[in-house]
Amino acid sequence: MIQKEKKTAIINEYATHEGDTGSPEVQIAILTARINELTEHLREHKHDNHSRRGLLMMVGKRRSLLDYLAKKDINRYRAIIAKLGIRK
Repeated sequence: MIQKEKKTAIINEYATHEGDTGSPEVQIAILTARINELTEHLREHKHDNHSRRGLLMMVGKRRSLLDYLAKKDINRYRAIIAKLGIRK
């Protein structure tokens, strides 16, 4: 579970305007943080298949948000990919 302070810091960093919590950039950044935390959990608990399913659903949700952003504005898509380091 992501901590409230960490989530607030992510929102402030990726917000496009004041009070922005719903833009694709913010949603993608929050999902990425949750995915990274859950990946670390699954490295320790290899047989936790319920959490693995949640991880796969989050990855799919992030993928669809990235696809939407790529269709809507390719420059914003490239910026968020570079900033988060998703694509190696």
